[in-house]
Amino acid sequence: MSYPPNIHQDDTKSHMIEVIKHYPLATVISIENNLPLITHLPLIYESGKLIGHIDKNNPQAALLKNNAPVTIIFSGPDCYISPSLFGTAELPTWNYIKVHLQGVASEIKNENQVKHTMVEMTSFLEAPEEAFVLDYNNPSMDKFVNYVMGFEIDILQWEGKFKLSQNKTAEAQDIAKLQLISKNRTSIKPFLDQII
Repeated sequence: MSYPPNIHQDDTKSHMIEVIKHYPLATVISIENNLPLITHLPLIYESGKLIGHIDKNNPQAALLKNNAPVTIIFSGPDCYISPSLFGTAELPTWNYIKVHLQGVASEIKNENQVKHTMVEMTSFLEAPEEAFVLDYNNPSMDKFVNYVMGFEIDILQWEGKFKLSQNKTAEAQDIAKLQLISKNRTSIKPFLDQII
């Protein structure tokens, strides 16, 4: 038995790029002395690379230079799938969409280029309304750029993990898809009221 099952793998790069574009907050993982360093950062996909910025005081910044290996995880929607949805003797499961990438990171050393990538990222994250436009010549940018390190990641390996009840009938897959949509539209207010 191979793991993960092929039916839960999606090798279609355009599908994975859509996940990256719709869910840009990445889990960035580096290894130092056999221990993982993990930071959550928005990354944008541009011309086959991922572009990001990290606080220079973050210890992981030193590991995002010099073609250092890095693992990136993008998380799409997910939810519990109850057997009660199907009216048959199914077992409970969890459906999810994830993208795992392996790559090498290098620092963007040119301050003007770092500022440019900050403007590009803001534009991407503000789309489509563009309620805020980050001005490249904003005086605050000159101060801020000293506190962040820009980096890019050359992607060497792509892996889409799309567990979407593919082992079930087409009808059951549609039911699971509707559940995924419904659960990801649920209000998070009760949850946030508990923790904030």
